[in-house]
Amino acid sequence: MLHTAIAIAVVVLLILVTRVDPVIALVVGSLYLGLTGGLGFDGTIKAIAGGFGDIMAEVGLLIGFGVLLGSLLHSMGALRRLVELLIRGLGPRKIPQVLGVVLSTLFPSIYVDVQLVLAAPLARAAAPRMGRNGLAMMGGALTAGILAGYVFVVPGLGTVAIAGLLHLPLGTMLVYGFVLGPVTVVLTMLVYGWLLKRGFWNAAKDEVSDAIPLEAEGTGEPVRARLPLAVSLLPIVVPLLLIATGAITEAAGVGSGVLAFLGDPVFALFIGLLGAYLLARRTLGRERVAESMTQGFNSTGQILLITGVGGSLGAVIGETGLEDVLGGFFSAEAGVPVVVTILLAWLVAAVLHLAIGSISVAAITAAGILAPIMGGLDVPPAVLGLAIGSGALFALHVNSNFFWMFQTMLGVTTRGALKALTFVTALASVVSLVLVSALSFVV
Repeated sequence: MLHTAIAIAVVVLLILVTRVDPVIALVVGSLYLGLTGGLGFDGTIKAIAGGFGDIMAEVGLLIGFGVLLGSLLHSMGALRRLVELLIRGLGPRKIPQVLGVVLSTLFPSIYVDVQLVLAAPLARAAAPRMGRNGLAMMGGALTAGILAGYVFVVPGLGTVAIAGLLHLPLGTMLVYGFVLGPVTVVLTMLVYGWLLKRGFWNAAKDEVSDAIPLEAEGTGEPVRARLPLAVSLLPIVVPLLLIATGAITEAAGVGSGVLAFLGDPVFALFIGLLGAYLLARRTLGRERVAESMTQGFNSTGQILLITGVGGSLGAVIGETGLEDVLGGFFSAEAGVPVVVTILLAWLVAAVLHLAIGSISVAAITAAGILAPIMGGLDVPPAVLGLAIGSGALFALHVNSNFFWMFQTMLGVTTRGALKALTFVTALASVVSLVLVSALSFVV
């Protein structure tokens, strides 16, 4: 237990203090734990390589297909057109809640920066029509929608990585997350909106008055043909329906090889990728599609490496025998209530995120720590995974690149970003913790 704590501290300090890349920090922590945990040189390397391979077998293709799919949708401007339609149809005052739910469900992103780049110009355009707290509400909607989808809803990287590390069926995570994500967004926005009405936001101090107007740059408007919006959304809607159908039929005991094949997450996301590719070829042309695919490939490498070495740390922890030590401590026989176990899982992920500044790394590391002892916990695996995602969402702040992107693109001060981003993620994390705890009593 001591060496595991030291290994985790080493990872955190390397990333936070010395600014070492998370991939290197996670491998260093794995090496330390393996050597001090009695695995020896050969056993440590085998555990690291084996853990990497195992998690890649679980989620490698899912992440790759998901990133490429997101890149193509980004190039076609599907999200931008959808939000513009919502603004015209619903009016600006209803947009924050609707936008947050859309971002968390229809467009849960593996690459959250893409969502921010897409939605920020639209949020700023709608804000002046919503009154004095318009920018604050739109900033909160972007925060809650993008990041809740990232940790709860398939194919968000946090969700996929947690499911892979804990060996959870992705269809199960899809069903739970598709409910938990939007409910978290709505409740968070209700509380946040209530605080805004009581003076939480000060436009003079929280907004940049001379911010440069943002154009919807890089949204990739079609150059050959403009497809109907419903058609543009099919590449993300169809895979979600396929995965959900597979999960529901399996839970209902309907055995069908065809349905199992169609509902397999890898196949479903490939169908979405293939559909997006064909639509993009028709609307954008070969050159722009090739550029979009290249951007997706460039993003995939870093994401896969971080996810893989997170699996390596979990594998090393499993080989050191920590499962037997902690399994007895957290088991039902030890008298630890389910809610306390959920709180501890949430706390591990929350502390890691506060220190490291990366939601995905915090989620992956926490899942890697808890995966080896999951069999001894009296908590449903899916609930444990959701608790980890909830904790990893807690209080995104200044040690994250996303924080500074958010501040610049929304036209708010650092103080404003602390309110619309850091506070909202902390609020969403606590709200979702309550929901996950309640879920544990009915699952």
